[in-house]
Amino acid sequence: MATRSVKVAVIGAGVSGLIAAKELHQQGHTVVVFEKNNRIGGTWIYDPKTDSDPLSIDPTREIVHSSVYLSLRTNLPRPVMGFLDFPFAKRESGDPRTFPGHEEVLRFLEDFAGEFGIYGLTRFETEIVKVERKGKGNEWVVESRMTRGSDSVSREVFEAVVVCSGHFVEPKLGVVPGIENWRRFQMHSHNYRVPHSFKDQVVILIGLGPSSVDISRDIADVAKEVHVATKPNPQLKDIKMENVRNISFHTLIECVHEDGLVTFEDGFSIYADAIIHCTGYKSHIPFLETNGIVTIEDNRVGPLYKHVFPPSLAPWLSFIGLTFKEIIFNVIELQAKWVARVLSGKILLPTEEEMTESVKKLYQFMEENALPKHFTHSLRPFQAEYKEWLVAQIGLPPLEDWRDNMLMECYKNFATKEMYRDEWDDNYWDSIIHQSGLAFEKAKILNV
Repeated sequence: MATRSVKVAVIGAGVSGLIAAKELHQQGHTVVVFEKNNRIGGTWIYDPKTDSDPLSIDPTREIVHSSVYLSLRTNLPRPVMGFLDFPFAKRESGDPRTFPGHEEVLRFLEDFAGEFGIYGLTRFETEIVKVERKGKGNEWVVESRMTRGSDSVSREVFEAVVVCSGHFVEPKLGVVPGIENWRRFQMHSHNYRVPHSFKDQVVILIGLGPSSVDISRDIADVAKEVHVATKPNPQLKDIKMENVRNISFHTLIECVHEDGLVTFEDGFSIYADAIIHCTGYKSHIPFLETNGIVTIEDNRVGPLYKHVFPPSLAPWLSFIGLTFKEIIFNVIELQAKWVARVLSGKILLPTEEEMTESVKKLYQFMEENALPKHFTHSLRPFQAEYKEWLVAQIGLPPLEDWRDNMLMECYKNFATKEMYRDEWDDNYWDSIIHQSGLAFEKAKILNV
């Protein structure tokens, strides 16, 4: 099949942008990566600085992109954080742990970028001001400016744009009755770095996602008490925090008071010194102008066919990395391979009408099952089906089962067993991976 080569703008040099650039480049496209920072890595770059507003709601605040805290370790093991042709291997001079710290992940991404020539494709310290389609064709005007020096805006035309700007950008606060009267300290987890300022304090965390689990344990080492507020969960009664005796779990906050009293829906109340919102982020793509074709509503970016292509703008506009609740590196890589091959003409998309109908079916399914819009890009419990579909589109043999099995093992333990990362049975999983690898190579040969 004859293939085409197009000029593609990739927005962002985090995980999504790096793998997108690599796949696009390998398919023969002309790639330019735009990165606001002075280095690659996106959210994996640790910065001790934080937003000037700890709640990150002041529109005039000084913004720091990173949300990484000093103690952060991966909550998934190395084997599922690598790429199909570039595993996340241990290095002699690096962090040897199976669940390494953020520094090791950043070094892995830097090695990846070096291996595949991504640095030479990237314009650092370049902020995207606006991305807009020119007319009705496949020409996109990308406006950018340097983050240092001149404020002048540069304009360049591309045939395609791949948005890889991440979704850990705009913090979202929890809904807390009476919070407008709260006079004590509060912050979003985006701005958490170290626990020292919470020494001997009573601290409330809202939410029970990965950041809340990590931060609550981090603070518990120095705080007087730590209380975690979350939606009713039958599993909470079974949570036992190993080696941490001053963390308590409650249902949602019923009300906070000006004098510092916090009352929970389960009837418990306590005077607290600080509230930390571990409540996630809003999807935020301020530079993209599509005349209302692509919208964001309650974290639903849409309409997007298979979470990637807007039907009426496909394949010239795409999004990589919006999905969550899955092995993110794995899904991002498959999405990038798909986009690169679609742009080259090796894979044909359905008609605009067929893609639109697919999106409508997803939205209808969510409505019928009372799923809120902010779950739109969550892949669970359909992650296997989605990945299998992408693999089939790309033409790869089926992915090995050990990846999902490893993910589920982590899900079982991350909130209830603090030491699971250090008690991980490498020998057992190495054996499973080895056996699966033999079967995978056999399937790969047969597929070729």
